[in-house]
Amino acid sequence: MTIALITGGNKGLGKAVGEQLGRQGMTVVLGSRDASRGEEAAAELRKDGLDAHTVTLDVTDGSSVAGAAAEIDKRFGVLDVLVNNAGISGFRAGPPSQADLAIVREVFDTNFFGVITVTNAMLPLLRRSSAARIVNVSSRVGSLTRHTDLTDYFARSPASSAYAPSKTALNMLTVQYAKELFAEGILVNAANPGAIATDFASAMGLTLERTAADGARVIVKLATFGRDGSTGAVWDDDGRVPW
Repeated sequence: MTIALITGGNKGLGKAVGEQLGRQGMTVVLGSRDASRGEEAAAELRKDGLDAHTVTLDVTDGSSVAGAAAEIDKRFGVLDVLVNNAGISGFRAGPPSQADLAIVREVFDTNFFGVITVTNAMLPLLRRSSAARIVNVSSRVGSLTRHTDLTDYFARSPASSAYAPSKTALNMLTVQYAKELFAEGILVNAANPGAIATDFASAMGLTLERTAADGARVIVKLATFGRDGSTGAVWDDDGRVPW
């Protein structure tokens, strides 16, 4: 039995990841701030014959994260895959010179500090796995290379004080975890699922054709890397993403 936890797993991209990992035979645990929504999502996956569960988990609340880790320990005693998917856009934070610092802090609390909180709480369980994998859901907007290439769309996009910097920080955090955990055989990568039609995109006023299932594929690929797989890199459907 292979156990996978997906934060923000009750809808959108997180749920799609849970479904695809479940179809590969994994037992999936959907982390959700709202217990009823998490159970509803897990029940939908179970109707499709998948082994799906839920756990109440707010990545910004240390006691909630600790409680989730204790529950997974009690139920399964091990964790093989951690997908740090929970994230917020904070698109109203504005450019750096006009930054709403309360929103910037909120974004980093979820997108960066939340990843540290969850990963560290789950590490004892991941270390019991024979082939643990950690996937941090990042974004192409975190690429320093693309933002500084004047021919690239992102170099011409509006300046961001919150979301883009949070994903750049997450990419570097991924590298640091990969360095630290490499000797233990734990592979740590970041995934760029691309622009997909989810509530996240709708909140930013975007209408997109790619689905959550499309975005989930690269995450699932990284979650199922073999022992010789990459670590410490950002990937999308086409391969490694420039930094």
